[in-house]
Amino acid sequence: MKVFVTGASGYVGFAAACALRRAGHAVYGMVRRKEAEVLLRRAEIHPVIATMQNPAGVYATIEQCSVLIHAAADYQTDTLKLDRQMMEVLLAIARRGAQPKTVIYTSGVWVYGDTDDELVDETTPLNPAQLVKNRPDIERLVLETPGIRGLVARPGCVYGGRGGLTGTWFSGAETGEVSIVGDGDNRWAMVHVEDLADAYLKLAESGLRGEVFDITDRSRATVNEMAAAAVIAARSKAKFRHLPLAEAQQSMGDFAACLALDQHVDARKAVRLLGWQPRHGGFVDGAETYYQAWKAWS
Repeated sequence: MKVFVTGASGYVGFAAACALRRAGHAVYGMVRRKEAEVLLRRAEIHPVIATMQNPAGVYATIEQCSVLIHAAADYQTDTLKLDRQMMEVLLAIARRGAQPKTVIYTSGVWVYGDTDDELVDETTPLNPAQLVKNRPDIERLVLETPGIRGLVARPGCVYGGRGGLTGTWFSGAETGEVSIVGDGDNRWAMVHVEDLADAYLKLAESGLRGEVFDITDRSRATVNEMAAAAVIAARSKAKFRHLPLAEAQQSMGDFAACLALDQHVDARKAVRLLGWQPRHGGFVDGAETYYQAWKAWS
């Protein structure tokens, strides 16, 4: 297949693009800067220069591809407004050229809000955190657009490789202070970046349409436990600073509430329908390896 990936030099997008290429597919990656071209070409991915603000340069490429994966995010602007605009472009072009097209939208488990100890899955009513309040509308747009195979991936918090959110613990370990929003006894739904990449591959090859998939591993460590593992991996004596949510919101805005979420998310639908299995046991188990990888990417 010919596959198009937005954000192809980014944390999630690059891993997904590489997994698809390793499986033998021709992969075209949208990147913003020419400097990213070398990274993609080394991985046998064809770079296409464009931005979400001005995506016209990728229209011809999109028309030729049978799978479109949106994995880009721009945190310098109105992230979800731009997210929707890009999805509208992808969906419109998906109805032209090679048919039928599979369009995969990257959402996330924060659309469930705080679940506490309750195990939630794709049938659970959504209660999105304020930061991602518009994501359910974008999900519906993808799932309900006629003439395409619309799919939604809801990854947990991603770790491994470049680090994602877990990179802030490693960074704090090196500077001497690790900040945690809330008491740290909450649990994040997690997924290793390579397991997530494998999920994109299986989604792209599935032939399914109109489905949502949670993509999380089975780990249940608390934020305190994961942050402590990061500090130990860095051989640091960093102190922990627990920020009350109200205080954290003053500097982080709505992002702070997402870091304080307590979630338990079931990914057995992906196991059952896609044959997907997380191969990594959780962040705590491999914290030293993940620290070394983050250090190499930093």
